[in-house]
Amino acid sequence: MPTVYEGDFSPPAGRFALAAARFNGVVVDQLVLGALDALRRHGVADDRVDLVRVPGSFELPLVARRLGKSGKYAAVICLGCVIRGDTDHYDHVAGAAAGGIAQAALDANVPVVFGVLTCDTLEQAVHRAGAKAGNKGFEAAVTAVELVNLLGRLPG
Repeated sequence: MPTVYEGDFSPPAGRFALAAARFNGVVVDQLVLGALDALRRHGVADDRVDLVRVPGSFELPLVARRLGKSGKYAAVICLGCVIRGDTDHYDHVAGAAAGGIAQAALDANVPVVFGVLTCDTLEQAVHRAGAKAGNKGFEAAVTAVELVNLLGRLPG
């Protein structure tokens, strides 16, 4: 039988950072509330969480990389919202945020979780921020908890 490594949802050790975009704040603020709720439910007290605000989703990767590499955080949770408009600006911002956040995780060697909504309409974003389709900020925080616990179990 092979050795199986999995994370779980037990209270994780360490501090957590939320990097949250101010742009589309009406949506992102709900993601932040969802993430804080999830962390509390999994044993992470508010005094172990730092909230860092950035202008928009495009700026999340740089800040996430800095936070992750600081050695202060067990995980960084990136929260933002990009809504499609009439130009291709959406494609550039969404792609840069996704790729940059992934690169930040690899550079920092700690979980850097992608909690950026990429939606066609404001209505879709509102639904994914807690109105009808769950809260993706909550889900991102749960992912961070699981990854922190998994990385704590992996060799090396």
